[in-house]
Amino acid sequence: MSMLLILLALFIVVPLIEIAVIVQVAHLVGGWNAIALLLLISVVGAALVRHEGWVVMSKLRTQLDSGHMPTNELIDGALLLVGGVLMLTPGFVTDAFGLLLVFPPTRVAMRTLLRKRFATRMQVFGVPSKGFRGDGSGQSRPGDDDIIDV
Repeated sequence: MSMLLILLALFIVVPLIEIAVIVQVAHLVGGWNAIALLLLISVVGAALVRHEGWVVMSKLRTQLDSGHMPTNELIDGALLLVGGVLMLTPGFVTDAFGLLLVFPPTRVAMRTLLRKRFATRMQVFGVPSKGFRGDGSGQSRPGDDDIIDV
């Protein structure tokens, strides 16, 4: 039932909110200026996503080269992807949420929340957070402590 509500919000409520905000902005600054502002935000957002994507990719490579699992970088990459999609979606509200996912300070806060949520879910479903061997024995091998860093 909750998935149905989420889909309802995504496909009905969010576009209605976007239309209302676009109409209000167009009323304040003019219709063509509102369209130009939407285009400008999309172009600037795409440039920001591209820049931050390169930063995350270089950090990811550094982590892999040093032999560590790049969990933070992978989460950042996923958040950047979602932020980029939101930035390219026409509308001021989705652009605002997209910007929150693109800027590093707010992205770090979102990453922290996601890590806590998934760590809790992993413990609830019985998957150990450290040293899981994956062969059904439930035992860890020496040096496995840093494989899954949750």
